[in-house]
Amino acid sequence: MRLGKFLASAGVASRRAAEELIRDERVTIAGVVVTDPARDVTAEDKVAVDGDQVGVPTGRVVYAVNKPAGVVSTARDPQGRPTVVSLAPANVRLYPVGRLDIDTTGLILLTNDGELAHRLTHPRFEVPKVYRAIVSRPPVRERALRALREGVELDDGTTSPAAVRRVGPDVLEITIHEGRKRQVRRMCEAVGHPVRRLERVRFGSLELGSLRAGAVRELTAEEISALRRVAGG
Repeated sequence: MRLGKFLASAGVASRRAAEELIRDERVTIAGVVVTDPARDVTAEDKVAVDGDQVGVPTGRVVYAVNKPAGVVSTARDPQGRPTVVSLAPANVRLYPVGRLDIDTTGLILLTNDGELAHRLTHPRFEVPKVYRAIVSRPPVRERALRALREGVELDDGTTSPAAVRRVGPDVLEITIHEGRKRQVRRMCEAVGHPVRRLERVRFGSLELGSLRAGAVRELTAEEISALRRVAGG
């Protein structure tokens, strides 16, 4: 198995993030730094990240979390803020699938399946993410809705067309397939309606449903299979 895939399968990070760890010279095999993600390794090789030995790949799990505001979407935080990973069971090494802003609430996934995480987050697979936004300066009129649907010019380029539904005078349901930083907030601000509250209510085939804030649940095999189908796996 290639080193990048080995690290992802072992739950260290997503495949893309694992390759970055390798290129940053943070990965060793038998004490020797390795910088090639394509290097072949076996279960017998002593692979370590930042000096900590990596175990052999384990069974794949996926958890759904209803992230509260004030919780960061990382495995660790140098500022000591609570993380989404700290909300989940500690017996499996997990990492977030993508990110939500610290002030954004709602559905985020945790997994030790690097390949699935890669497919769910890479723009090429166009996995839909649905957000419920409460915005300022209501009502949101057709001109703003049309701009969101056709694509909004941001400082990092024009967004792809989004599916937008007006739920109330100040409430929008927005479906995007990209994952730019603070994208939904920037889109709404660009059309004159800054976001006051933002929640992700769906990720691919999975809905947030009645999962309470801060709660975590393990996905069933059927739910994971549905996510794989959405991600082209």
